[in-house]
Amino acid sequence: MFKELPRWLKLALVASVVLSWVPLALVARARFATSTKPRLHVVFDMDNQPRFKAQQVNPLFADGREARPPVPGTVPFSPVAPDPVVETGKRAGEWVAAVPLKVDLALVRRGKDRYHIYCEPCHGVAGYGDGPVAKRADQLQEGTWTQPASFHTDLVRGRPPGQLFNTVTNGIRNMPPYGPQIPVRDRWAIVTYIRALQLSRNARLEDVPPELVSKLQ
Repeated sequence: MFKELPRWLKLALVASVVLSWVPLALVARARFATSTKPRLHVVFDMDNQPRFKAQQVNPLFADGREARPPVPGTVPFSPVAPDPVVETGKRAGEWVAAVPLKVDLALVRRGKDRYHIYCEPCHGVAGYGDGPVAKRADQLQEGTWTQPASFHTDLVRGRPPGQLFNTVTNGIRNMPPYGPQIPVRDRWAIVTYIRALQLSRNARLEDVPPELVSKLQ
């Protein structure tokens, strides 16, 4: 039947079939190609809108930070009156020298779990500031990246738990505050895990329980 059609109609049918492949080819290309430009949106909604990337400079504010700290005086909603020491990491205006919660294996394990979610991308698995995000930023060499701190320097090891808790809560330098994302107890759990990482890299023989010393190689 196709052979009996006029030549112009045959060409039109072939052309329409070939043209019908073009959208499929464009979709296939879009799925595997990379680009710095946003995808084409027919209906924009809120999928594509002006925004700042993490640690990007925001010239609108004097401190240049894109992530804004909570408004002074903001009170978190809680059915129980918060403990100011637990909430701030300070007692009488000084950083607390011990975690103001019961520190047990469950808390440390919870801290490990939260650390791998929120901290590892920049600070690395062992806390040396060599996470995948940091490595990628070093490769790009864009000049806007601040190297994440290593937890194993004398400076960071010397910081009391309250100060580490404050850093997680409110951020430091270009690190954004994680207080709005991580509950208070989980922030303290992260601090306990950071202390465990520090101890694992700087442990002394005196730190080992006497009954286990004989088992060390």
